[in-house]
Amino acid sequence: MEKKIGVYICTGCGIGESLDIDKLSEIATGEYNVPLCKTHPFLCGKEGIQVIKDDIEKEGVNAVVIMGCSPRVNYDVFKFPNVVVERGNIREQVVWSHPANDEDTQMMAEDYTRMTIVKTEKCELPEPHKEDISKDILVIGGGISGITAALEAANAGYKVVLVEKEKELGGFAAKCFKQLPTKDPYQELEEPIIATKINEVKANDNVKIYTGATVEKIEGAPGLFDVTIKSNGSSSTEKIGAIVLATGWKPYDASKLEKLGYGSPNVITNVEMEELAAKGKIVRPSDGKEVKSIAFIQCAGQRDEEHLPYCSGVCCLVSLKQAKYLRAQDPDAKAFIFYKDMRTLGLYENFYKTCQDDEGIFLTKGEVVSVNADEGGATVVVEDTLIGEKIEVNVDLVVLATGMVPSTKDEAILNLEYRQGPGLPELELFYGYADSNFICFPYETRRTGIYAAGAVRQPLNIAACMEDATGAALKAIQCVEMTSRGEAVHPRAGDISFADFFMQRCTQCKRCTEECPFGAINEDEQANPLYNPTRCRRCAVCMGACPERIISFKNYSVDMIGSMIKAIEVPDEYEEKPRILVLACENDAYPAIDMAGINRMEYSAYVRVIPLRCLGSTNIIWIADALSKGIDGILLLGCKYGDDYQCHFIKGSELANYRMEKVQETLDRLVLESERVRLLEIAITDYDKIPGIINEFLEKIEELGPNPYKGF
Repeated sequence: MEKKIGVYICTGCGIGESLDIDKLSEIATGEYNVPLCKTHPFLCGKEGIQVIKDDIEKEGVNAVVIMGCSPRVNYDVFKFPNVVVERGNIREQVVWSHPANDEDTQMMAEDYTRMTIVKTEKCELPEPHKEDISKDILVIGGGISGITAALEAANAGYKVVLVEKEKELGGFAAKCFKQLPTKDPYQELEEPIIATKINEVKANDNVKIYTGATVEKIEGAPGLFDVTIKSNGSSSTEKIGAIVLATGWKPYDASKLEKLGYGSPNVITNVEMEELAAKGKIVRPSDGKEVKSIAFIQCAGQRDEEHLPYCSGVCCLVSLKQAKYLRAQDPDAKAFIFYKDMRTLGLYENFYKTCQDDEGIFLTKGEVVSVNADEGGATVVVEDTLIGEKIEVNVDLVVLATGMVPSTKDEAILNLEYRQGPGLPELELFYGYADSNFICFPYETRRTGIYAAGAVRQPLNIAACMEDATGAALKAIQCVEMTSRGEAVHPRAGDISFADFFMQRCTQCKRCTEECPFGAINEDEQANPLYNPTRCRRCAVCMGACPERIISFKNYSVDMIGSMIKAIEVPDEYEEKPRILVLACENDAYPAIDMAGINRMEYSAYVRVIPLRCLGSTNIIWIADALSKGIDGILLLGCKYGDDYQCHFIKGSELANYRMEKVQETLDRLVLESERVRLLEIAITDYDKIPGIINEFLEKIEELGPNPYKGF
């Protein structure tokens, strides 16, 4: 469809007072022959929007350029059905961050006008990828998290398939003698809720239950999963839309804790203590005698680089709960709890205070240095106590507060038929827990349409697992509904674009299949990339990875960004006006630059900022094009990466940094200094550092001198 572009320049918010608007209009109508260019003092207002709507209806405008505020604001205001809309940011990143009525500020606005018009020319309206999909939800794991997720989805009207590997539902929750308080005043232990939930899920007509079953394999993609379930020696296949992984946890291997006496009959774990209490009476394993005293040792193999580096979060509360078991059984019994730090979050502080007030519960901060156990009990030695003395206690039983390990650690559960492997990508820092940006997007994993819930996602107690499972069920519902409309899920929620592969030029290099953070691309029998649109998060990391540039989106492509770069006017070296290209991640860096403008922080007007879906979408050809054009320096601003990464697309900025090694080859070929290209990690909260970062980079470029390719 031939485009008829209308350019609309807002003069509000100080824009009209700071810039020569007529010159911007001349660029649109003169340089680019745009048939329609209008200005308005309040473009996002009712009258301004009506001007655009009238032109769409009466003048046949089907592509709209808005020159005004940041594309991060008024997004829904400037949305017109079946019309290409592109935004040029001349408010936050021009007039709010640069001197008014200044030549360099004006040149900046003019370049942004050129770049936005070119972007509009290159943009096509995306059409959603739609298929007949299943909206059924698979829940793997029949513990409290899995049952809760199944009930929430089923009660919302969705069909659910629930798979549990044991013969009975319930998981670890079914082994609990009592559960922690869940209602005010948070002081009394409660009867476990799991039995009620099991009855509810069994009675729900929307839930199909497999017990004694495992997932043999999962093929396909969200909305189109083919899940093979093995049960009682036979296999069956279910068509599934989205998956909730709720397979829970397993206790850390206590046999590795010989230093704390494990292996002796009277040294047990907190899980074994729970099972002991559930039998009706707490007795000493060595001789069956009633227990009169227990030493609870906290952080047994936790917060320890030799074992679990993390805190399991719930163990302190479990020990307090089990101390209450002993006190309820025998009012004269004594419970000693030795801890590094007592962690009882939120209203559980009330329960902690109740235990502090119990004269039979002794809480001591210190380091357990030895446990000597025999048939008659155990002796526990504690040092570094608050009173500064060594403590030695003789008890009938020692309970080790061992940590929680995700069930996915070293165990195949999903068995995905994905090119990148059968399981969820893990982050070594978290000892087997699923790797994902849980801060920004709770419940998601790095496999689109598969959501982790409960203790398989992070250590949680029963109440927290139920809350977690509810959230995961809602995300699974959101996924199937958005997939049915051809929309992307988080982070680019609602995006209907998808990658297009020009296979005639594909060299089977495997870069796209290996580097996709979400495993969206498999390989066919000839090693060609096999794209799964409903797995795709639209980050365009594959586009940046491809050396042949065969991957593009209708509204985001190598050609589009390259053309925007070529649209920048580069003054010759005698004008002494260097040009810096900033490629900025739209999730953190671009908002940070906006916030600098909102706070009226000034930085050099020699920069030209282009927002990218992810820094990982950066194609090396853009660097070459910019330098060949005479751009003096290129600054890439992406999210923080590493173990504690903040990248919305997991590895985007890290991959961009890795690719920068290839940039050196380009610089060598052009005989240019490596300092002309720099990649920096930026958090959204670093907005106050933006002026310093830009100005410091500019100083370095000025030291190097003009790009010798200016004017060629």
